[in-house]
Amino acid sequence: MKHVLPSLECLIRTDYSMIHLSSLSELENGQHEAAGVPVFLEDGQGRYGLLQFEADAKILDQPCVMDVAAVNIDESIQSIAQAFRAAPLAIVERDGTPVGYISSSDVIEAALQAFRHLEAYFSTTLETLNPDVAITLINEEGHVAVWTSGAEHIFSIRRDEIIGKPASDFFQADRLQSLRTLKTGESAHKMQHRPRQDMFVLINSNPITLDDQIIGAVAAESDLTTQMRLHQELIQMTTKVHHLQKEVAMLSPSSDPFQHIKGTSRTIKNSIDTIRKISTTKATVLIQGKSGTGKELFAKAIHDSREGSSAPYIAINCGAIPAALFESELFGYERGAFSGADPKGKKGKIELASGGTLFLDEIGEMPLEMQVKLLRVLQERSYFPVGGTQLKRTDCRIIAATNRNLEQMIAEGGFREDLYYRLNVVSIEIPSLRERKEDIYELTQSFLHEFSLIYGRHIQSIAPDVLEDLLRYDWPGNIRELRNTIERLVIFSTDGEIRREYLPDNIYSGDKQLPVPAHDSNNMNTPPITGEAFQAALDDYERKLLSQALAAVNGNKLSMAKQLGISRATLYNKLKRLNL
Repeated sequence: MKHVLPSLECLIRTDYSMIHLSSLSELENGQHEAAGVPVFLEDGQGRYGLLQFEADAKILDQPCVMDVAAVNIDESIQSIAQAFRAAPLAIVERDGTPVGYISSSDVIEAALQAFRHLEAYFSTTLETLNPDVAITLINEEGHVAVWTSGAEHIFSIRRDEIIGKPASDFFQADRLQSLRTLKTGESAHKMQHRPRQDMFVLINSNPITLDDQIIGAVAAESDLTTQMRLHQELIQMTTKVHHLQKEVAMLSPSSDPFQHIKGTSRTIKNSIDTIRKISTTKATVLIQGKSGTGKELFAKAIHDSREGSSAPYIAINCGAIPAALFESELFGYERGAFSGADPKGKKGKIELASGGTLFLDEIGEMPLEMQVKLLRVLQERSYFPVGGTQLKRTDCRIIAATNRNLEQMIAEGGFREDLYYRLNVVSIEIPSLRERKEDIYELTQSFLHEFSLIYGRHIQSIAPDVLEDLLRYDWPGNIRELRNTIERLVIFSTDGEIRREYLPDNIYSGDKQLPVPAHDSNNMNTPPITGEAFQAALDDYERKLLSQALAAVNGNKLSMAKQLGISRATLYNKLKRLNL
């Protein structure tokens, strides 16, 4: 550990002589030999002195004594600087008894060596960091003290041009997060930041403190503008590759159960780690999270982590089944169980999920009378079909999900407490998008890629302001809302450029003025579209696209949904919203 200061014990010297006050008469006669080692005087009351000799190692005619400080052997080097004010040496004591001495020259040499090692580690670490990340450090005066090669690359400013100069000479002071951190002491984490008008970055910054005083600030910035540009170029080059990948995937599906869960935030990683831990068991799992956070993706990942490709995965949305039909859907029925039933009878979802997983989405919407029967299934792993007399066994794993507060529902009488504890063997909380904003960039890239292929759009650029608004928005609709927003942007970007004006009004934070596409000569004199007219224009355009797609498949909605890569429910919702 050569980069840290050594302990005091490592610097102790023991080549010294100690003279007590009773020997002072010998010193006055000039007879005491120095023997080439320091000679200290002790007065018996905890005070020490250093005797001064002439070159011939004899005591001076009148002895010269320098006051010497005493330090405890347990003290750190940082705390003993005061000990060398009177003399270059200091006595070291253990429990009040002298055990040696230290010299100021040894302390200085040790501090210098530690500094040199630390400086070598520090500089090499900075240069080893990802070149796409700029590390900058400013001192208490706001001058640049550290400027890495990543900063040179991102900001196109050489190190020798900026080191030692005020950061405000190169950037607007009100745009510098590091200056704000220096003044206020507030840290920033994954915050959108614009150090220049033409640049958009994500920044982490922290104040540097010493003895409870802020002495500088450090910032780490990653350039999203360049990353977006490179990704857009990649999108234009990977259409054919994507289609080949889809064909290969049909022959050899990916073995990664988490491939559809996007994000690298700590909360998402924690959720995935939890799934890995329970993947070897069939424990019942309760997934909680706001609407649109992707609870079904996690349920499918739990299933895929343990079960083979042939194991069934059956999903039920408890809020979409009428109460009168819930029991027959869940448990099935025997033939003749009720009028209008299939004369052959019908298997229930529990039986269909045998050997696999039954996913009960929106479990909070399940009728109370059904909650009792589900509790029996969880307790006894058995049930009776509707109209049946033969007990059936089940061996499926049950995963439940909800966006409601079940504990509050229990207090209000809307959910059974015993069922809650049966479901809550393992609980996973899916964070909302506002709690994992660092994942917005990756999710945006994924959705851009997806919809650029679906709609045949070659996205060439995306304005930095768009990303700024996406990161600033709180996303009450979570990932589902983000996905729909990206789909909207791709649909309207007929010229391959995603502009800020294409954002919905609730996300857009600037002065909305929709530019007319340059290739549309018929609309060159059309006044700018604003507000509700903007949404109407977008809906009209999407309506035309979906009408064409529907005509191409002769009205077959199932085939159309497969071609668009969306679920039938999503397609039906779009058609209903657009009155198609």
